[in-house]
Amino acid sequence: MPVDATANTPPRRARTGGVLLLLALLALALGAGGWYGWRQWQAGEARAQTLAEQQRDALTSRLDALKDAQRRQAERLQQAEATNRVLRDELLGLGQRAAAVEDSVSKLADPDRHGAQALRLDEVELLLAIGQQRLRLDDDADGALRALALAAPLLAGIDDPAYLNLRQTLAQEQAALDALGPDPRVRANALLDRLVADIPADAPAASAARAPQTSWYARLLERIVRVQPTASAGLRQRADRDAALAALQIEASLARAAIERRDDAGLRRALARIDGWLQRLLAGSTQLQERQRLLAQLRGIALQPSSPLAGSTLAQLRALRGG
Repeated sequence: MPVDATANTPPRRARTGGVLLLLALLALALGAGGWYGWRQWQAGEARAQTLAEQQRDALTSRLDALKDAQRRQAERLQQAEATNRVLRDELLGLGQRAAAVEDSVSKLADPDRHGAQALRLDEVELLLAIGQQRLRLDDDADGALRALALAAPLLAGIDDPAYLNLRQTLAQEQAALDALGPDPRVRANALLDRLVADIPADAPAASAARAPQTSWYARLLERIVRVQPTASAGLRQRADRDAALAALQIEASLARAAIERRDDAGLRRALARIDGWLQRLLAGSTQLQERQRLLAQLRGIALQPSSPLAGSTLAQLRALRGG
């Protein structure tokens, strides 16, 4: 009996569709597994990277801490070296001081020496005090310098090493006072004498000479009206000039008094008034410019000499004796 070929067709198709479905499910499962594995791998990589960054940050912080600790340790070492250096210098100073103390003790052991040294120190202190008072009360630099010069050999005769620095201070104070120069009052008085000396009692002659030939009406007009430049105007009448000369001498006396008491402000005020009288008395004269130069020199003189080292030797001696 013949077999029909179409009878087996539906089961074969059904079998083929099941295989395809199975393959599709298998491919879907493989894709889902691959995607899930890829996501897990990505998460693992992210966790590994985060862990690495944390470890790197921790190592960086630890390195910074180690650097800070190293820097602090270096600073401590430097401070320790500086302290050791200071202690070493102090030990050397103590050794030198001990040697000086031994020398002083050996010299102080002489009973005949202590009284003479104390008497000499009293004399030195008296001379230094005299010099300081001369400089403070009268600004007498020369008198103070003479007092220091008298005290210098007395101080040099004291062989106590404790007064070695005092001799050096005295020499410095002498040099500072010597640098001040002579008393400025001497030069100021000399300039003032030159300033007010030889003032003519009569009015100075006019600088412009009259023309040799003038008309009759010009000569007649000169008897009525006298023309004179303003720059050369001044005191012409004898009575006015005598009064001005007397006022000038009074102002000069005031200026000398200001010089004697070392009053810079008073001297400047007196010189301003003297300048006004000179301009009126010497108007149109060639002497006025010379007197103006003398006035400028007088204004530039400092009447109070000052020395920053004045009295330093006396202060140091009293500190040593008090200690």
